[in-house]
Amino acid sequence: MPTPTTTPTADDFAVRIQRLRADLVDQGRRVQAMVEGAFSALFDRNAAAAAAVSKQDDIIDSTDVEIEKACVQLLTDATKDHAALDPGALRQVLTIAKVNNELERISDVAVDLAELTLVASAQVAGVGTDSLPSFPQTFRIVANSVIGILRDTTTSMRKQDPALAKVVLQSQHTVTAFKTAIIKEAEKQIAANRMPLDFAFTLHEVANLSEILADHCTNIAEQVIYVTTGAIVRHTEASWVEVGKGGR
Repeated sequence: MPTPTTTPTADDFAVRIQRLRADLVDQGRRVQAMVEGAFSALFDRNAAAAAAVSKQDDIIDSTDVEIEKACVQLLTDATKDHAALDPGALRQVLTIAKVNNELERISDVAVDLAELTLVASAQVAGVGTDSLPSFPQTFRIVANSVIGILRDTTTSMRKQDPALAKVVLQSQHTVTAFKTAIIKEAEKQIAANRMPLDFAFTLHEVANLSEILADHCTNIAEQVIYVTTGAIVRHTEASWVEVGKGGR
């Protein structure tokens, strides 16, 4: 005689969602460590450290796939079992899937930064590493700012803190301002023949990647605000605004 099956309850799905959130938080920690390691390797021109960062990308990619599949399976099971998931539960699953994708893209940027380490170590042919141009102090400030934004992002995600997520949104403008200042200064140094063109190009690439990292962080922050308050946040030229609010 077949064993009767029990239809999953909303509480059962809530447990699965919490597990997914925990996996996502762990993924966030790994990605944060990658970004920190990538900047450190770049500034130290440490090829071995850069290679270690790039190697971590395989773990991020496999975890990304696992979380994505788990989200799809949860929604499939909920549909099959006619589970009455409330809007808040559905919003959490969809948000987990979106944030998971953003974290994977952040890890890709970390790999790009790590790969620039080798480029930065060979910018000037025929000279030792000690003779290469040093990174401007402004770059370390930008790196620390981006790392700080990412830390706030992962913390807001872990604590489901919309107030901290809003701080992340405002921080993006700081990175953009730094990028503009860095590029202008590099142009002046090139004009004065005080900076090799190839090295200036590398600085430009690092500045671009820093801005991309900040963009991904703001995308995650938007999702934290959405999942905790139901508010949909969008960026205008001057500020972030709430353009709609769904039911909680």
